Amino acid sequence: MKTFYNVYAICGFAAIGGGLFGFDISSMAGVLGTPAYKNYFDSPSGTRQGGITAAMPAGSLFGALCSSFLADSLSRRTAIQIAALVWIIGAIFQAAANGVALLCVGRVVGGWAIGVCSAIVPVYQAEIAPKNIRGRVVSLQQWAITWGILIQYFIQYGSSFVDGGVKNEQQGTAAFRIPWGIQAVPGAILLGGLFFFPRSPRWLASKDRWEEALSVLAHLHGGGDLNHPKVLAEYKEIEEALAFEREQAETSFGALMKPRILKRVMLGMSIQAWSQLCGMNIMMYYIVFIMRGAGIADELLTASIQYIINVAMTLPAIIYLDRFGRRPALLIGSFLMATFLFTTGALQASYGNPNPNLNDKDISWVVPKEHSAVSKGIVACSYLFVASFATTWGPVSWTYPSEIFPAKVRAKAVSLATATNWTFNCILAFAVPPLLWSINWKMYMIFGTFNALAFIHMFFTAPETKGKTLEEMDDVFDSGIPAWKAGKVGSRLDQIERDIETGNLKVGITGRGHGRTEDVAVEPKA
Repeated sequence: MKTFYNVYAICGFAAIGGGLFGFDISSMAGVLGTPAYKNYFDSPSGTRQGGITAAMPAGSLFGALCSSFLADSLSRRTAIQIAALVWIIGAIFQAAANGVALLCVGRVVGGWAIGVCSAIVPVYQAEIAPKNIRGRVVSLQQWAITWGILIQYFIQYGSSFVDGGVKNEQQGTAAFRIPWGIQAVPGAILLGGLFFFPRSPRWLASKDRWEEALSVLAHLHGGGDLNHPKVLAEYKEIEEALAFEREQAETSFGALMKPRILKRVMLGMSIQAWSQLCGMNIMMYYIVFIMRGAGIADELLTASIQYIINVAMTLPAIIYLDRFGRRPALLIGSFLMATFLFTTGALQASYGNPNPNLNDKDISWVVPKEHSAVSKGIVACSYLFVASFATTWGPVSWTYPSEIFPAKVRAKAVSLATATNWTFNCILAFAVPPLLWSINWKMYMIFGTFNALAFIHMFFTAPETKGKTLEEMDDVFDSGIPAWKAGKVGSRLDQIERDIETGNLKVGITGRGHGRTEDVAVEPKA
């Protein structure tokens, strides 16, 4: 079977796993305003709707916690494929739902798959990519999420016109069954397509499959040349890092509790928590309610613009993250998101009133139509908020945790960080409908405060990681240099590569799978 080794192709295709998350986010947002959904599921609102929405992140939490066991034992690639198969089953359950119970079961099953993908896809991408473009290719995970949101939203939007559209109070169930069933398609593509891509070289090395690891590294970074200096340098780094970890004679769980690793685990978990507490997924899950509260007539169409912005504004991060850096993105993003949320809350507080429509069980506070300029200002702040997240926290929240851990604990530590994401995602999905109803505009102030706290936290604890190999993260985090000064020293890999090129260093390739050792090194250049 032909195997493709282009790094962008591998990481871009694996990012379909992130696209599944995006599909699920807008699979709920797009149906909330349709008569078909309201009639068939008895107009769920408040905690009932929150429970339906939260079923997916609840499953994702469990999936994230399971992910490391699959990824460490079966490989990163196989773990993602298992998740894709489970996702297909979840999509079938949702499309066939005959009530809230089966709908929730389908969302939990699909959520489990998303939990595995969201934890392991960034790890697979980070272990495949060279250091100089790692941020770019791991950011493809976030871009795929935004594309999943956008594509599914427009599928939902098109399906909303079934049986005369939203104006028909007797609209048929095809309005939600079609888009929920279509979710199985990207899962099937991911499941089958990954057979044509390699396993992670670092996972292969961890299983003592050194010849395979070297072969994959050679195809990824040396055009198939086993003697390429860059390939040998990375091989040497991986070998030394694994040897050091094995000398510690610790289990991966025991290593997680060591102070030097625990602080990174807490940082990874914190970044994923703040990425939820910033308020972005509220804008995705409940954008229809937010636009309605702002007094926007066509909330579905207005919301779709937000999804387009989310896709478009992730591109600058993909292009510039490895040049601009992770730390500035986190700090600037927190500041901007706090600003736009505080502004939105102030506009709502100053010009909004209790909802005069007593039949509306979703929102209790609205901006009257006579304040159209204020409504436009709220929409503008919403768009700017999404743009801020898309260029900063969106991609960095997946990139940073995937790259800061040693190989021995990487899958488990990232699974804990991702589980934190889903814990807060689940809480917020369940809690936001009551918050929109009970404290209305004050909700924006709460999430604005979360962003301000995230800014302070990241300033003191998140060092820069761009331009470093995965094996050099110990140097970044264990140097004792404060976070705002760390990460400014060049990469050790570059010096190793130069030493190999000039013949000052030879790398021994251990063919452990076949019980032999072979010295491989390039000749010095003239």
